[in-house]
Amino acid sequence: MLPGEVREDGAMALNWDLIGTGGSEALLRPRDIYAGLADRPWPYLRHEQGEVLDEWFDHRRDDRDVVIKQNTGGGKTAVGLLIAQSTLNEGIGKAVYLTPDNYLVKQVREEAAKLDMVTTEDPRDQAFLTAQAVLVTNYPKLINGMSVFGVVGDGKEPVDLGVVVVDDAHAALARTEDQFRLRVPAGHEAYGKLLELFAEDLQHQSANAWKELEDKDPTALAPIPFWAWADKHDEVLKILRPYRQDRDFMFVWPLIADVLHLCTATATSKAIEIRPSCPPIDRLPSFVRARRRVYLTATLADDSALVTDFGADPALVAKPVTPGSAADLGERMILAPVALNPTLDSEAVRVLARQFADGDRDGDGIAETDPVNVVVLVPSDPAAAAWASHADRTWRVGDLEAGVKELQGGHVGLVVLVNKYDGVNLPDGACRLLILDGVPRPLDGVERRESVALADSTVRLAREVQRIEQGMGRGVRDSEDYCAVLLLGANLAVAIHDRRHLALFSPATQAQLKLSREIANQIKGEGLDSVRQALRACLGRQPQWTQRSRRALAEVRYAEHGTVRGEAVALREAFDLAVTGRALAAADRVQRAVNELDASDKALRGWLREQKAVYLHLTNRADAQRALAGALDDNPFVLRPVDAAPVQIRAAVAQARAAAEFLAGQYHDGVSLRLGVQKLFEDVVWGDEERSDDAEQAWQKLGLHLGFVSSRPEKQHGTGPDNLWALSPARQAVTELKTGCGTDTTTIAKKDMDQLGGSVRWMNGHDREVKALPVMLHPSRVSDTKATPLPGMRVVTPEAFKKLKKAVMQYAAALTSSPDRWSDEQAVGEQLAHHKLTGDRFFDAYAEPVRAS
Repeated sequence: MLPGEVREDGAMALNWDLIGTGGSEALLRPRDIYAGLADRPWPYLRHEQGEVLDEWFDHRRDDRDVVIKQNTGGGKTAVGLLIAQSTLNEGIGKAVYLTPDNYLVKQVREEAAKLDMVTTEDPRDQAFLTAQAVLVTNYPKLINGMSVFGVVGDGKEPVDLGVVVVDDAHAALARTEDQFRLRVPAGHEAYGKLLELFAEDLQHQSANAWKELEDKDPTALAPIPFWAWADKHDEVLKILRPYRQDRDFMFVWPLIADVLHLCTATATSKAIEIRPSCPPIDRLPSFVRARRRVYLTATLADDSALVTDFGADPALVAKPVTPGSAADLGERMILAPVALNPTLDSEAVRVLARQFADGDRDGDGIAETDPVNVVVLVPSDPAAAAWASHADRTWRVGDLEAGVKELQGGHVGLVVLVNKYDGVNLPDGACRLLILDGVPRPLDGVERRESVALADSTVRLAREVQRIEQGMGRGVRDSEDYCAVLLLGANLAVAIHDRRHLALFSPATQAQLKLSREIANQIKGEGLDSVRQALRACLGRQPQWTQRSRRALAEVRYAEHGTVRGEAVALREAFDLAVTGRALAAADRVQRAVNELDASDKALRGWLREQKAVYLHLTNRADAQRALAGALDDNPFVLRPVDAAPVQIRAAVAQARAAAEFLAGQYHDGVSLRLGVQKLFEDVVWGDEERSDDAEQAWQKLGLHLGFVSSRPEKQHGTGPDNLWALSPARQAVTELKTGCGTDTTTIAKKDMDQLGGSVRWMNGHDREVKALPVMLHPSRVSDTKATPLPGMRVVTPEAFKKLKKAVMQYAAALTSSPDRWSDEQAVGEQLAHHKLTGDRFFDAYAEPVRAS
């Protein structure tokens, strides 16, 4: 019936268009917008959501950058959407809501529909352009060199934005950095031209790395010296610019072309990767000029990257908006089996996981827990393969939408998710037992170089913890949800035990780890049955556990101030200065950050001083080389100055004393020591070329644990062996690691034997006072018929490596049998001798003589 018509009973029909609308203004306060909904999806906003929205509206909405922190499952999506709608209603301008991928775009739009909000995925939609709808899209739609929102220099009028909401800000950071990285594939014509242009520079920086590039070795990694890159900028431009319209180039080139001389370039066998030290985000005026930029995050304990990547105001980033309490996190019991008992291997835990997926039973076959969904997060296909015989499903990114629906729909069993640690919501029964079996490893060239140069720096630890916390957050979505979490392997166990790592977790996760640690202390040294009993307490909803779990979070508060590291602010400011031609001021800004750094973080000091040298080179080449020499003093893995000479190493005066001093400085308790040693052996993965760098680093650190002066000449000096151990004043072990060879390799290839021979000659040429012991880690001790075995050569095969692992683990166990025993020189010396780990016996006991074919 139309308004004004008369009904059959003679009454006039009501015209609802004239009722309750006259003179009324759009609601501005987000809480009021929700209260005004005709069909609210929930009777009320959660208390935490209301707190955050009121704080933003009353005190922070005029701030250009606002970080909102809520625990996983705390309702951040609704918060972000209501802020976007409030901005539209206020007439501030258009609203964009960014998510990591299209899978999450769909989820956000479904949430918006519940809130009766108009959304669109099309940036050309008139409803968006007239500020009548919120645009929900993925990060690359806005952040790319062909952005429909406009890029500086493209001739288009930038789209004026009132608010940009960045959801899962922690995930946005990695994707943003990737959008500003130009990757020239090895098959591209420009790849060969660039290699030819920088051939001499690469060979001088690292002859070994150049040889690996020529051999197309998948582990090859060769940073192009910054002075060569800057000096040959015009030639680089001539090589790359003609391809600017190629698909490999067109989405990145407009973003970095004007700062190409400030970029870092790294050559691998797969590509040459070019990216700036900070994303030149000002190339995207729509984002830079947006009146409001709101970053939603759950796991970003270190907020520095919001400054370096997005150019956010550090003072505003340091004042996050949070709920009053951090107790809005779902219940989690978090255990690392190997930290409880080093003898608990991963396969036994896989069997346990399968049992919980099928329904855990006691010894008499009586069900203790119902069958549950077990979700396993793995970083790669090889890691997924270890679960193949136990898994009901193995899903990758493309399978997620259907897969998650299946999990949410009922019992599936044991599901493996490959390389998906964020953006997956597994509420309630979708996941009751979550297992992390490793974390994603650095893949691009710059990250791989950083992982070596900054291995023990807080910067790297923060990134590692962020990835772990992202993964652990997948299984709980609100305060009523619960799941148990198992962390496999020593790497993850170290993260929840080591003090430096623990300090980087969010407050609520720290509280849950503390409670879980109290359980772990009671079952320490026990077998898998004790782990099973602990899991039953959580999954079986035993009141003793649930009460203590809730109590553990009851008084937890969010950190009042965000963490914004001073050097991160300095790097952003220095880059912006260099972009505007003020290179000397940029170098001075980096130096001020170096002066303010903790003196103990020498790795980061050296890394920053290299960046200072990058800027100095643009004004004074001699000063740049001197600065780089200083950087090398702090960090042996930065670029080498043009005239740098290899540094000779000398054996410790007393091996036992050196080992005791190293162990005392490295570990604060026995568990940390045992986990640290186990981590070394886990990082040596036979048959995996991508883990070769990890193996080399682990072997170097193993030497330090045993009291040998240990170095990585090839990484540090660009020439020489993978590793050098000073076994005594008169003998050094010259070692090449070939752990990446296939485990079915039956002989040592001629090229590998020649490489070891070249390393021996290198050492003899630099130090005639010591004798070289040729050593190789290789699947076989048999020399190929075309190769000539080196005199006295020893080979550490996988079988010998197992013996070595057993001995070193026993060495660590003995030293942790009483407090601080590992710092006692005499006790350490006794154990080194007992386990044949001294310089004069090590390779006789744990390596085999090479054998001719």
